[in-house]
Amino acid sequence: MDLRNIAIIAHVDHGKTTLVDALLKQSETFRERGLEGETILDSNPLERERGITILSKNAAVIADGVKINIVDTPGHADFGGEVERIMNLVDGALLLVDAKEGPMPQTRFVLKKAIDAGHRIIVVINKIDKPDARPDWVLDQTFDLFGTLGATDEQTDFPVVYTSAKQGKAGLEANLESMTDIAPLFRSIIDNIPSPKGDATEPLQVSVANVSYDQYKGRVAIGRVVRGTFKPGNVAWINRDGVTKQAKISSVMTFMGMGREDVAEAPAGEIVAFAGIEDINIGETIADSVNPEALPVLKIEEPTVKMTFGVNTSPFAGKEGAFTTSRNIKDRLTRELQNDVALRVDSGEGDSFVVSGRGELHLAILIESMRREGFELQVSRPQVILKEVEGMKQEPFEEASIEVPEVMAGTVIELLAKRKGEMKDMRVENGTTYLEYVIPTRGLIGFRNELLIYTKGQGVINTLYLEHRPFAGELTAGSHGSLIAHETGTSNSYGLKYAQERGQLFIGPALAVYEGMVVGQNAKDEDMTVNVCKEKQLTNMRSKGEGVAVQLDTPRTMGLEDALEYIGDDELVEVTPQNIRIRKRYLKEHERKRYKA
Repeated sequence: MDLRNIAIIAHVDHGKTTLVDALLKQSETFRERGLEGETILDSNPLERERGITILSKNAAVIADGVKINIVDTPGHADFGGEVERIMNLVDGALLLVDAKEGPMPQTRFVLKKAIDAGHRIIVVINKIDKPDARPDWVLDQTFDLFGTLGATDEQTDFPVVYTSAKQGKAGLEANLESMTDIAPLFRSIIDNIPSPKGDATEPLQVSVANVSYDQYKGRVAIGRVVRGTFKPGNVAWINRDGVTKQAKISSVMTFMGMGREDVAEAPAGEIVAFAGIEDINIGETIADSVNPEALPVLKIEEPTVKMTFGVNTSPFAGKEGAFTTSRNIKDRLTRELQNDVALRVDSGEGDSFVVSGRGELHLAILIESMRREGFELQVSRPQVILKEVEGMKQEPFEEASIEVPEVMAGTVIELLAKRKGEMKDMRVENGTTYLEYVIPTRGLIGFRNELLIYTKGQGVINTLYLEHRPFAGELTAGSHGSLIAHETGTSNSYGLKYAQERGQLFIGPALAVYEGMVVGQNAKDEDMTVNVCKEKQLTNMRSKGEGVAVQLDTPRTMGLEDALEYIGDDELVEVTPQNIRIRKRYLKEHERKRYKA
């Protein structure tokens, strides 16, 4: 069968998974099955809750007699390791761009990966059903981006398809009324994306780009047959260090629809899943058992942020989680390393582990996954990874694109100046200010929280890692004061009433607290101990107004990411399956004073 391999790449929330829905539902593969629902490929509960793709997914459809292997990739910069690997599986890419927003920071990142791989790219201008869509402006911006990223003349001469993925319509003109279905996009893929190259008669070479786990078949690797014909049986397995071992493949599968089906053999160019090697890892090669040749090892960009994961040491430790020991945490992190090449794990002090990733969200998703699996742990504030280059200290810098209401732009510019941000561009359109900044990654830690508070939830920020540059110096922003529980007990309205006069509370009444736990943010930049367990003294006398109900402000709910952004260097986040708590590293007040001294 004629074959095409494509990846769908875009900035987060530009409609990749929704477009895959339309392609699946309108293909010959699913005509009889009547697929229901939205974002069908986002099977992970975390992906559905957040509306983002975290792990790349494979699907395959048949259109006009041609099999099209589709890979849906993450749109967030923190999961860029997935995008880099996927480029080795495919021969072309659909670049989705929002018809109103145009190219965003992550569009630049994913497009650069596709251009560097030499792929043919089809530009899909999506969401043309938006009332304020401007497809002509978006097309001009996209063309400029191709030139900026050093695309070849052939790549710059890209075909353009206009779509409304939500309505399942596509066309070659930006006119929604003339569109009927997604067929023009299928035709564009078949006409413009080359069929895979590879000689089926040469010695076998199969790349490994992804690894998953199947409860029946064990460890399953996903890769591409670069050359030769791939069949179950004896093969050579070459690991990342170049060591060759003999192995046996028990099952070879190809993708059809959203599932996998066993096949007797897979030809060169096909994307396959295979089982039989329990210790196989991303970036390794399956080769001919007689004449083994290794493929180039995948190079993945280095992590930029690190955190310390440790055993929970709070007074409530072991009460809410099923997995609480350092061995449990170590085994779980080791498992994660097998699937996530962008992650690093090193031993820390005592029972702790230093975990490095591509950004705060990358690590927050890992912590949230562990929490849902029943793990209990405590984590430190995210820190950037510094490098020493020619005797000079360097730190990661990011490109930040920010949208804020025009009346609040001055406040945001002042906040960024304190965080060593350097403005590159500023424009105002329809009452919204668009800011382009280059800023140290250090300056962005905790900034999203501030942005939402100062813009009353109307600020939007997107960031993209640029490079390591010379250290920018100490920051003058980001410090805060915390309200700290004075004793262990249960919070009550009487104690909270006096505590809320000092700042913003994170907890309500009737919650268990312990000494040293952070229960709110002080209005001043200094820590303060408050007694939220204080009870009203009872007397045998009654007076007018004695029993009037206490009015409490609504506490600020601190989710995992909010807590990670909030904490200072002397604070930790306690993560359990039931609660997210913020605490001081040293729970006793005299210990904190000694630490500061």
